[in-house]
Amino acid sequence: MSKHTDLSGKRILLSGGTTGIGRETLKLLVGKGARVLTFGRDAPALEDALAYVPDAIGLTADAATKDGIKKIFAEMDAKLGGLDILVACAALGAQPIHEMADNDWRYVIETNLVGYLASAREAILRMEPQGGGHLLFVGSISTEIKAEGESVYSATKAGIQAFAETLRKEVAVKNIKVSVVQPGSVDTDMQELTAEQKREAVAAHEMLHAEEVAEAIEFILTRSERTDIVNLRIEPRLQKTS
Repeated sequence: MSKHTDLSGKRILLSGGTTGIGRETLKLLVGKGARVLTFGRDAPALEDALAYVPDAIGLTADAATKDGIKKIFAEMDAKLGGLDILVACAALGAQPIHEMADNDWRYVIETNLVGYLASAREAILRMEPQGGGHLLFVGSISTEIKAEGESVYSATKAGIQAFAETLRKEVAVKNIKVSVVQPGSVDTDMQELTAEQKREAVAAHEMLHAEEVAEAIEFILTRSERTDIVNLRIEPRLQKTS
């Protein structure tokens, strides 16, 4: 058996590390000794996340824009001198496309899908010269269940899934792993429920804690160099799928 990958000292870029799954992933990765830079659009949320995880590095930026991507990776190069792992977690919820303004549904796609592709491209350009790395994308079981009301959101997550599964064949020879974690219902701000309703759902095993998904992300990142977890689907025991 090969040794598991040690995250201590790894240079990690984590998108969406200011809330929900990303915030708990930030805490876990920093706790394992990784050097983590995260970002988000909302300055107060970023400040709260950095107070929650003081050893992390953060900035405000928008991965849905070219300027945002440029700013993020310039900061990564300056502060950490390179990149070993990309964890793409930033995402927005959406309504059915006919219930959204034109600019709004386009912005969801730019954030949830285009931002992931742009981040992956920049990461690969840095990982290839150094001999390898790991790209991990947070997807969703929405690609499988196709629930009513999630047409735009499901489209972005299905795009991530197809992109990742194809990309891994293109970069495996470069010693770059590509993985996707597909969470079911999770107690995050994206859920349109009250805090009490979410607590009840978690207690009833109908919803996961965000830290449980963070633990799945850690599992993927710490496998041996030989092993690539291509897809990991994690759901609450009583996940509602229709």
